[in-house]
Amino acid sequence: MTMNRRDFVKATGALAAVSAIGAPSIALGDGKKVVVVGGGTGGATAAKYIKMADEGIDVTIIEPNEHYYTCYMSNEVLGGHRTMDQIRQNYDGLKARGIKVVHEAATGIDADKKVVKTASGEFPYDRCVVSPGVAMLYDKIEGYSPEVADTKMPHAWKAGDQTKLLRSQLESMDDGGVVVIVSPPNPFRCPPGPYERASQIAWYLKENKPKSKVMILDSKQKFSKQGLFTQAWEKLYGFGTENALIEWLPGPDNTVVSVDSDAMSVTNDFGDEVKGAVINVIPPQSAGKIAIDAGLADDSGWCPVDKKTFESTIHKGIHVIGDASIATAMPKSGYSANSQGKVAAAAIIAMLNGDEPGVPAYVNTCYSILGKDYGISVAAVYRLSEDGSTIAGVEGSGGLTPSDAPDFALAREVQYAYSWYDNIVHDIFA
Repeated sequence: MTMNRRDFVKATGALAAVSAIGAPSIALGDGKKVVVVGGGTGGATAAKYIKMADEGIDVTIIEPNEHYYTCYMSNEVLGGHRTMDQIRQNYDGLKARGIKVVHEAATGIDADKKVVKTASGEFPYDRCVVSPGVAMLYDKIEGYSPEVADTKMPHAWKAGDQTKLLRSQLESMDDGGVVVIVSPPNPFRCPPGPYERASQIAWYLKENKPKSKVMILDSKQKFSKQGLFTQAWEKLYGFGTENALIEWLPGPDNTVVSVDSDAMSVTNDFGDEVKGAVINVIPPQSAGKIAIDAGLADDSGWCPVDKKTFESTIHKGIHVIGDASIATAMPKSGYSANSQGKVAAAAIIAMLNGDEPGVPAYVNTCYSILGKDYGISVAAVYRLSEDGSTIAGVEGSGGLTPSDAPDFALAREVQYAYSWYDNIVHDIFA
């Protein structure tokens, strides 16, 4: 790695502080209102950091769920190494800071009138933050639907009940069964996620159902951290051998176009049918529904934003952060959403005060736990291009776990991952 971990942590800590506040706390004192749609990683971060910068701003989160289950670390639930309670967060800490949390779904956003609508009323805003996550495009796979996902072929790409369902299916599966994972096309939430999931499930199978295996049907020919994943799979799960616990079938030939939930099978573009005892279909994705309905997305299905402030380029006064935004080089990850929430918070504070937003910095770290005492990571610092059109990685920042990392370093990555999780959820929700 070109930057050691201690230096990276120092750098990202400093950058996060600058991008979160950007200036000493400001006392606006004139009843400014910010409404945040979506209380996940990005939305909760933005709400907290706006309130930290100025307690006088009226900050409201519109979020239907009383608890938030983090997608990051949810694959450990599937592997049996973490419980659902251990990825559950609540909003008590944000409420204690004076942030209002309304447990309703946003039904619309009127950009002209500057109001967010719910079933019970309207919430006016001076600035709005939209952090809706992703929507699953069920109609891109024939035979797939929300009902099928909730009962037989869970995607579990939003941690919660489907995570529980997928785990229970793995537990009840007979030894010798095949677990099929359908990996989606780019772009999608958490690029390494399907492959970490395969690793976690293989770990569970190795210890409990060694005659079984995981088969990944992919629409892509390559994936995030691929070399590190396959190296781990070879060492831990016999990848590439006859008795491999993980088999990866790359695209485009293995793009799944239809499913049959009664037959528990999937079919690729060439008409080849694959059966599975457990089938985890992760469909193509777009920006969350409320962003689409509010006209914040372009033809790509994602939301174009000013990279300096994350203000929508379609509707002024609305900032779109997290998975739904088009953030160029930044991946759709939890840490990206956290970083973007801080950037948006700093920009909103400046704009409400009539100031020009400062030039932000952005960070991302992504850990993947692939087996017992075996973790890998990627980390990067990003900056805005001179013309403001792109967010690009800073040359020489961050890096990947070295391919020749010794066993003690791989085990240490797991502990770093656990520490990172504890720190980020505290940063967001405490």
